[in-house]
Amino acid sequence: GVDTTRFLNRRQTRQEMRVRDAFLTRNAGQRCIACDAFILGQTADRPKVRSAVFSLPEMPRRPRFQLTDLPIHVVQRGNDRQPCFFQERDYLAYLDALSKAATRYGLVIHAYALMTNHVHLLATPRSVGAISRVMQSVGARYVKHVNETRQRTGTLWEGRYRACLVESDHHLLAACRYIDLNPVRAALVSAPGDYRWSSYGALAGLRRDPVVTPHSALQQLGAPRERAYVRWCSQEIDRNELHELRDVTNRELAFGSEAFRSAIEATTARPTHLGAPGRPRKSSGSGPRP
Repeated sequence: GVDTTRFLNRRQTRQEMRVRDAFLTRNAGQRCIACDAFILGQTADRPKVRSAVFSLPEMPRRPRFQLTDLPIHVVQRGNDRQPCFFQERDYLAYLDALSKAATRYGLVIHAYALMTNHVHLLATPRSVGAISRVMQSVGARYVKHVNETRQRTGTLWEGRYRACLVESDHHLLAACRYIDLNPVRAALVSAPGDYRWSSYGALAGLRRDPVVTPHSALQQLGAPRERAYVRWCSQEIDRNELHELRDVTNRELAFGSEAFRSAIEATTARPTHLGAPGRPRKSSGSGPRP
């Protein structure tokens, strides 16, 4: 019978907002002492509330794949999906930071696309943790560059980047094509070769790009590799394949065959398959539904 309207609608401090969020998302119906204290106006318990607020458990994060010599598709978005590239020197600064960090930490870049508000990379780590170190290094250097040149402060990125493992077969070919056709799907250009800030020019033989090292799987397309890649990117993308790559990247799983995903699960004890969120349904014993 507690009226929470005033509590939920009034202007709140950051501390109180954390409590409100916890109140709105109570876990399995458990009581939240901090929420109740604020809702009921128990100002005398503010010290206890403050202690409860900062001891609230954080949502668990899915652990990174600590593997080497397997390609990984990485996506990092601008904070609140806002632009993170503003002019030519920004793209150049990012690529310079990426090239230096990749060399330092042992990361081989196979494909990339710098979009206005996010970044795609396809890369193979040669050492454990290379992806994380590179993304941290590039992120810090690039944010400093943008803040200095645009006279701004604060973060630029959304936070945790998303990444999925990619099998080195036709799945890798699909990932390369997906990345290089991003500017076309976003209507930034009509042809992938017209976009300067992606790996398409290097993989199609249009220009030299010191950032890019073509993956050996591209040889599956035929010879010469550059012309074969142009033909590959001119083919219509399978919509199911496109959606699967997006989903497994967002959920940080694996993009590959059943055998590939099962092998990764056996090695890492981490899920790699797409599945419906929540707990699995209990069997009713009546057989499968039609």
